[in-house]
Parts: sequence; C-alpha cells; structure tokens
Amino acid sequence: MERFRSMVNSLQRVKISNSLKLVEGSTPPSAIVGERGYPKVPLILNIPPSVYGDEAKKYENIKEWWGKLSLGDIIKLRSSLISSITKIKVEKAIEYYNTEIPLAVVSERPVTSEAKLNTLEAKLRFDGVILPRGPGGLAEEIKIIDNPKLPSKLDKLIFDDIKASNAILELYKYDIDYYKIINALSFGLLGRKRNRRFVPTRWAITAVDSTVSKYLHDRIIHYNEINKIEVYYASYLGNYFHLILYPSKYKSLWIEIWHPLSLWSKELTISELTENYWGDYEYIDGGYMAARLAVLEYLDRIKRQAGIIIVREITEEYFAPVGNWHIRETVRKATENKIGEYESLLEALSVVNNRLKAKINLFKLNSIKALFRQKLITDFLNKQ
Repeated sequence: MERFRSMVNSLQRVKISNSLKLVEGSTPPSAIVGERGYPKVPLILNIPPSVYGDEAKKYENIKEWWGKLSLGDIIKLRSSLISSITKIKVEKAIEYYNTEIPLAVVSERPVTSEAKLNTLEAKLRFDGVILPRGPGGLAEEIKIIDNPKLPSKLDKLIFDDIKASNAILELYKYDIDYYKIINALSFGLLGRKRNRRFVPTRWAITAVDSTVSKYLHDRIIHYNEINKIEVYYASYLGNYFHLILYPSKYKSLWIEIWHPLSLWSKELTISELTENYWGDYEYIDGGYMAARLAVLEYLDRIKRQAGIIIVREITEEYFAPVGNWHIRETVRKATENKIGEYESLLEALSVVNNRLKAKINLFKLNSIKALFRQKLITDFLNKQ
C-alpha cells in the first residue's frame, strides 16, 4: 500500500502537454545504464517530480540511509522516482562523455532536470544488485537545466586518457564517493577515450568492486598475519552478518543462509564460496564481491592479513531486493563492531553458529570441513 501511494502521489505530479508526460524536478542524481538489448542499452535518469534542490538528495543517499531507513522507507522513496528512458549504443560513450546526462549523474549535488515521456508505465522494478526504480517510460527528450558540480579530481580524470582501472583506483585513493565512481564508469566517463563505452550498471558495480579489491588484496598479502581470532557483527534490512578473522595467510569463505519465505527461497538454502591466497574464487557473486571489499578495506586499514569467514543470513524480513549496496555498507559497519575474541577457530565458529537464527550446523558444511583439513599456504611456501 505504501508503494502504491508513493507511485500515485508521484504520478499526480506529472504534467500532460500535447500527449507527452512532462516530468520536472532534481535528479538526486540517480541514473542507471541497463543491459537489456546490449549493445543498444537503456539509459535511465530518475527524477522525483516537483522535488528540487537538496530535498532530492534523500532519494539516493545510501550512506545516510544505513541504519535509519527501513526497507519500506527505501521502497517508498524509490517508488516516487520517475524513470526517463532513452536508448543508445554503448560505443557512443565517447561522443557523450562531456555532455549533460553523464556529467549530471556524477554531480555532487542534485541537478534540476526535465523529461518529456511518450509513455508512462506504473510499475516498480527490483533487482538484487542495483537500486529499485519506480514508474517510467521512453523519453522524447531529456534536458539538464542546472550545471552539475563535479569533484575536481573526477573532473580532471574525465578528460585524461588513462586506463579505466587506473582511473578507478585514483578516484578511490582520493576518497571520491564510491557510488560516484561506479556511475562514472557506467556512463563512459573513465578509460582510454578511444575505448570508452556505456557499461550496464550491474557490470560497473562488479568491475569497481573487483578492481579496488584486487588492489587491496595485493597490498594485504604482504602484511603480517593478525595474532588473534575475532568475531564482528552487524545487521540491516533483515540481513545479518557475522565476520570471523583468524591468524592465517589470506583466504576467504562466504556462506549465505537464505531462510524459507525470504526473497529468493521457498526453503532453507545455503550457498558457499571460497577464495584462495592468490585471489582466485570459484564464481562471481555480486554479494560476495561487495562484502569482500569491506573486509579488505578493514585489513588494509589495520595493516594485517587474515583468514576470513563471512556468514550472511537473509531472513523473511528482507521481502524486496534493494541492491547489494546494503551488503557493502553493513559489512563495513560490522568491522567497527567486534563482539569477541576467542582462543580457537572452533570456539569462534561455535559462537557464531549459536547466534544464527536458522537451526543449522555450520560444521557440517563442506567449506567448513575443508577449512579444518586444508593445508596452510605456508606449507607450500616453506617447501620452495
């Protein structure tokens, strides 16, 4: 009902002019590059109608949302945005990198925009990786009214002819907002100019997580190991995260526990993913990539390497997906909340097992069994 009310209120603020639907307001900024129809993809600019200036920030302000907004609150906000969609070939990015829409989506402040839509479909769209978006339709025209304000470092890199991975790392080291970096890559603002492409947002999220994580991984494997076993914890939006760090050369284990009636599972489901010392993992999982980044940031901050176990428990409270940003941010918060130090990995795992809402035995999982019988990387290194 909240979603329905939000959509109705938003649609009532759309003006009709010569059969076109006119949407006016400030994009937070909020935009998506879709993947359907690749290499001709939808570019989507989200606008809260009749909402202007700083008031528009709340519609896409991830770091301010965390711990304050409920799942219903987030869905209500996203339901109020109108999506203005235009189609474009991905290779056209080089022609657009210094034009209105790409620059607007990396602005530091909301940008007043105007869109004329041919159609308007009252449907909500949810995704496990990107933020949900509200009703929308194909745009006859999209105008950016205000001048975007860009971070100076990003403004410079847009005009530099350097590899995208190098640009991503420069922005990350300069502490540019992580989600602005994703948008910059997605809208073709980074990379060798002759190679620039629009990148579907889902792919851009994974690419930025992967690029930054590799940089952090290559640093932490040269640090000393931690000397104690620690457990960390945080929860948000019906997702509960336990993080175990233990003395070891770098390796990582990701365990997801989906409760019955939670978003994608009708019965209790457990998935496992492992990563070795060299940073090789079994398959790409967007949730793991987001969580792994947060843990690597913490290890780099304390200048240590460790064995890592991340246990994510998803309950029926998480009734609609809102993207994987909350995984990244919740694990970041978890690294600030140590709940205990333990004498053995067995004890730490037992504590986590007893705290889980699902009645399962972690010690019966193949990945946990392998952890206790696996040879250490030092066994191999010492033989060389």
